[in-house]
Amino acid sequence: MIQLFLIAARNLKRSWFRTLFTVAGAAIALIAFIMLRTVLWAWNIGAEYAAQDRLATRHKVTFIMQLPKRYIDDARAVPGVKQATFSNWFGGKIPTRPDDFFASLAVEGKSFFDVYNDMVVPPEDKARWMADKKGAIVGHVLAKKMGWKVGDRVVLQGTIYPGDWEFNVDGIYKASRKAIDDSEFIFHWDYMNDSVTGEQKDMIGWISSTITDTGRSGEISKAIDRIFDERDTQTVTMSERAMNVSFMAAFSMLLSALNIVSIIILAIMLLVLGNTIAMGVRERTKEYAVLRAIGFEPWHVRFFVIAEAATLGIVSGAVGVGIAYPFVNNMIGRAIEENMGGMFPYFRVQPSTALIATLIAIGLAAIASLLPSIQAGRVSVTEALRRVG
Repeated sequence: MIQLFLIAARNLKRSWFRTLFTVAGAAIALIAFIMLRTVLWAWNIGAEYAAQDRLATRHKVTFIMQLPKRYIDDARAVPGVKQATFSNWFGGKIPTRPDDFFASLAVEGKSFFDVYNDMVVPPEDKARWMADKKGAIVGHVLAKKMGWKVGDRVVLQGTIYPGDWEFNVDGIYKASRKAIDDSEFIFHWDYMNDSVTGEQKDMIGWISSTITDTGRSGEISKAIDRIFDERDTQTVTMSERAMNVSFMAAFSMLLSALNIVSIIILAIMLLVLGNTIAMGVRERTKEYAVLRAIGFEPWHVRFFVIAEAATLGIVSGAVGVGIAYPFVNNMIGRAIEENMGGMFPYFRVQPSTALIATLIAIGLAAIASLLPSIQAGRVSVTEALRRVG
């Protein structure tokens, strides 16, 4: 059986031009498929790897509306809340690179990295930051992209809070959880609040809390919201995973479209493989007839066709996955993590995606060969030998 498979595989060398173009076409389709599946996987990673013991409390109407700073003390007093901190979206940009996007957050320095302990900061960096009102902690991906190092002076141009804001890079953090963005710019809320006036004064964006018992997440969330039910500003509290899921739900149509496109890509790949296999069968009909005449059974002929198609699928899968890994991980993935880390904190081809893509290539090739193989096995010896070409 192995010998028959090797003989069938060697048939691909008869038309190098056609084989190379078929492999190239199938490989491109696989790369596109892997890219789309990686987008879907990376989009859902925020929910999949979200901290189980962390809650988020925001304005009941919308995430962009703010809360009074005094709410943090009430949240900390709720039974079951272990620690709590607050953050505020700053929306800063680099004046010389206004198109580069990254998350810039004003946070409560004394508690932020206790609640977000999956953002790992060296102790000496954290101590330096705590003593520096203008200090900033930046993600290592952002620092690498911008060429920043500890000790550098950085100026951000505010959008929500206008003006030029000066910062000192006091430390660089690395995320220990895939759901955490490695491209954030973290600085002291006090520094921002001391410079603002009017309605923006003493206001925060949202509250993040860690809880003592993940099994009571729903109960504690309701207890936090109940405190603010009778106040002018009500809140909604949910688990970090639920908040990430709610954010993704806003893009459900886009995710559905990506799923449909990935299916269309596989259909195109099936047509490409099927056309090549059918052409090969037509060209070798007389050879199959000779094999039948010297004693080979119809299943032998069918096996030759399917084995040749399977080899084509294996080669296409290997080439497609082999190109997709460096292309997505080292080029596309790096660019996305640097510029869209808030939505895609971790963008890498997963081994399971690569395995599925390879199996799909082999499976589609086998499916594409079924009809040609059946037809090849049914052709009678006399009819086949009468055919020309």
